[in-house]
Amino acid sequence: MIQSIAKFIYFRIMGWKLVGEFPKVDKCVLIVVPHTSYADFFLGILIRAVWQEEINFIGKASLFKPPLGWYLRWVGGAPIVRNRNSDTVAAIAEIFKTKDKFRLALSPEGTRKKVDEWKTGFYYIAKAAHVPVVMVAFDFGHKQIKISEAHVTTNDKDADFTTYKAFFKGVVGKIPEKSYS
Repeated sequence: MIQSIAKFIYFRIMGWKLVGEFPKVDKCVLIVVPHTSYADFFLGILIRAVWQEEINFIGKASLFKPPLGWYLRWVGGAPIVRNRNSDTVAAIAEIFKTKDKFRLALSPEGTRKKVDEWKTGFYYIAKAAHVPVVMVAFDFGHKQIKISEAHVTTNDKDADFTTYKAFFKGVVGKIPEKSYS
């Protein structure tokens, strides 16, 4: 029922399309680009319902206190302690180890503002957790969500990033001037 409603909203009301299929993996790091608006979160929740796939995110532990914490966990959130003395990559890799299914969605831009370079944390998380990277483009310019196959990281970070960035070429965010180019 929820999937039917989500499909109706996504395809009929919004008029968007899907390019690619969700890969058959239980664990991965999904990099979602571009991240230009709070609306991206709600689009992510909607497409998750269309795909009928569990997609997760992390947030600072203080957000996960009741009552908001119940909702955040229900929609796939996992709390993480982020401070100067913690190794965030190792902490997130540990979450992957404790779960049978965990697909972590992150924005490599790290902000909704325009950036010239991505943050690299997603890459090191994927390597530490031994999970592939899946690219997801929220392309408001073409009214589509595009998804890649799962890509296993190599020992050549520059080549991996060249592959990742090529996937997002020409993709336009909700706020075009903030899109990664």
